[in-house]
Amino acid sequence: MTELVNRLIRPELVALKPYESARRLFSFAGNEKVGTEEMATDWLNANENPFVPKADIDTALFNRYPDFQPQPLIQAYARYAAVASDNVLATRGADESIELLIRTFCRSELQDSITICPPTYGMYAISAQTNGTKVKSVPLLPNMQLDLERLIPTISDSKLVFICSPNNPTGNIIEINNFRKLLEASKDLCLVVADEAYVEFCPEASVVSLLAEFPNLVITRTLSKAFGLAGLRCGFTLAHRDVIGAMKKVIAPYPISAPVAQIATQALSESGIDWMKDKVTSLNSLRDEFIERAKLWHAVEKVYPSQTNFVLLKLAQSLDASQVLDAFNRRGVLLRNQSTQLMLDNTLRVTIGDARQMQNVSSLFTQLDDQL
Repeated sequence: MTELVNRLIRPELVALKPYESARRLFSFAGNEKVGTEEMATDWLNANENPFVPKADIDTALFNRYPDFQPQPLIQAYARYAAVASDNVLATRGADESIELLIRTFCRSELQDSITICPPTYGMYAISAQTNGTKVKSVPLLPNMQLDLERLIPTISDSKLVFICSPNNPTGNIIEINNFRKLLEASKDLCLVVADEAYVEFCPEASVVSLLAEFPNLVITRTLSKAFGLAGLRCGFTLAHRDVIGAMKKVIAPYPISAPVAQIATQALSESGIDWMKDKVTSLNSLRDEFIERAKLWHAVEKVYPSQTNFVLLKLAQSLDASQVLDAFNRRGVLLRNQSTQLMLDNTLRVTIGDARQMQNVSSLFTQLDDQL
């Protein structure tokens, strides 16, 4: 079978390294690298919400295919995002939105390209490569803002420009004035995709107000982070109705399952949004407290500013991020190594968990400090 697969697989995929999600690196059960049988595992490596919302499910129509785009869900998100319903597309997480945009607008066989600004979310490049689309890279400036001087000249040759704000894994916001300059320069040339997966942690940073002014702006969102529904796989694309219409030609016929639609719609109710905002307030407070503690540790050379539910730490030169990661794993605390990212040598990303989890990870860093 190996010989058959090797003969049939697209040649450009043979050497492709797949995206290593947090769950692909560590599963919930049976991973001997994580802690001990007596020790609970603190999952602080995937930017998940430690709090779980309640939900009720009606199974009455589970024998029927779900609606293509469930209207109660679309209307609920449109109301939440303050846009028209025909500007909303529901997808299986924001990841599907990224893939759909590339499949919809970029031809394969390296005929078209996207532009990314590393360090940033890895799925932009992976989705492009699996589609046979070229990837152009214009790194962020040292202050983690857009390098417009280098970025704008690339847009005439790119179909899509992906900008993550707040940025994963650095946690910072991309200045809205820079977004505006990029949108103005690319208005008749390409689509600018603003990935707002973490925007609930800093809603004032959203560029949704620019949608009416710039029809080439696309925004991707998710319920995975602030809404605590990562396991649901529900995301949204906000864009001009012509962009949404084009994506509907490519998306699967039943992208949102009935249970997902029900739970997601409940999460977007008035009470569901109140729950989300309450948890965001708690997580932001825990994040800020963690940042202030981390600034005092000798084991940490730099604490990156964050407007998200995670914090990026650059370790002291005497430490190795991989070794620290392994040591924490053995103690049942999972973090994410970001050291392979451009400009992020020797860095670990810490998801903000609940108070107990943050005390646990802080204690381990304090113990690491004592060893220096």
